[in-house]
Amino acid sequence: MSQQAEEATAGGGRSPGRRSPAGGAAVAGGAGAPARRTGLLVTVLLGALAAVPPMSMDMYLPALPDVTRTLDSNASVVQLTLTACLTGMALGQLVVGPMSDRWGRRRPLLAGLAAYVLAALMCAFAQSAEVLVGFRLLQGLAGSAGIVIARAVVRDLYDGLAMARFFSSLLLISSIAPIVAPVIGGQVLHLTDWRGIFLILAAIGVVLSVLVWRRLPETLPPERRQSGGVRAALWVMRGLVADRVFTGYLMTNGFTYGALFSYIAASPFIIQDIYGASPQTFSLLFGLNSLGLMVVGQVNGKVLVGRVRLDKTLGCGLAVLASAGVVLLLVTSGVFGEVGTVPLAASLFVMISSLGLVLPNTNALALMRTPHAAGSASALVGMSCFVMGAIASSLVSIAGKQSAVPMAVVQLGSALAAIVCFVTVCRPWRNQPPQEQLHR
Repeated sequence: MSQQAEEATAGGGRSPGRRSPAGGAAVAGGAGAPARRTGLLVTVLLGALAAVPPMSMDMYLPALPDVTRTLDSNASVVQLTLTACLTGMALGQLVVGPMSDRWGRRRPLLAGLAAYVLAALMCAFAQSAEVLVGFRLLQGLAGSAGIVIARAVVRDLYDGLAMARFFSSLLLISSIAPIVAPVIGGQVLHLTDWRGIFLILAAIGVVLSVLVWRRLPETLPPERRQSGGVRAALWVMRGLVADRVFTGYLMTNGFTYGALFSYIAASPFIIQDIYGASPQTFSLLFGLNSLGLMVVGQVNGKVLVGRVRLDKTLGCGLAVLASAGVVLLLVTSGVFGEVGTVPLAASLFVMISSLGLVLPNTNALALMRTPHAAGSASALVGMSCFVMGAIASSLVSIAGKQSAVPMAVVQLGSALAAIVCFVTVCRPWRNQPPQEQLHR
């Protein structure tokens, strides 16, 4: 099959992308779309923008017990600061995504980053847990701009397998954040209290704002932008949700994030309070899990993409995720008797690492179908992640911090729900993208 025909089949047979004379990456969006490829700096910047959510949460994780003591609150209320941030990121994407389809990528992104800096500063000076929950909601709303627009920019520039590979590259960059963020947070607690962590997050927001202003070009030209107001944006989203296969990948992605965020919300208390680890030890274990996610993600992008169908790789990742969830539930419920930190850490390592086979491929398979509304589609994908993440972290926080079993139950339930959505809604054996797209 010719190169032109291959590009025409990407994204479910919609308008073809084009290539630059120099052989640049395929660009979605139909005739007239500008052809270009990203440079290293822009690639790193997109990865950093996608890393804003994990930076916002993971740097803060080692401080959760400290916040509980300092603000004279309880673990359930303090865990709601994570839920509020996740909820804000989910709702914010539904606004920012359509805005970026109408006004381009740069302006909504710069506005979101400016608001993120202000929200982080307000969090640093919160005087009660309830006020901190409110400011974290604002921080999540503002921080959503980075991740939703980073995905939309990738969809502007890439299609087909090139997009799947680029998402794996973004996973490599953004996975550095969960590795270093808890370590930084743990070390900051040696020098100051949890408020210093939010000051660092504000500084990161300033740096990203400057880099976006100076280095990130506009990737959505005026002729490809959506017209109309709120009603038009809702109509576009309605059309996206009506696509059963897109919605299937949306739900699969969301439930997978439920497993991830239940781990994020519960693991600081479980590992530190139940298993007696220090904040620094927790940070190292958390970083090790993130390293596993990063390595598996690169195996997906560099080795598997183009050799194994994306849906087969995704199915294998979901199977490993659920299997690790079963083992974790057996470990935490005492079936194997009294166990230490190592079996728990090993189960979590396998579980989180398996996401490297799931997350890039669900994103790519969903966005392949939506070259005409990348911002809105990215918003729906991101919304599914953070809504399910907020629900999962709330369930874990309601159960309290006396046992690791609630975390294991929520993780296993999320993994099984993701498998059900993948098998019954996506139906990959009946809705397969073109063979040349998945094997090229």
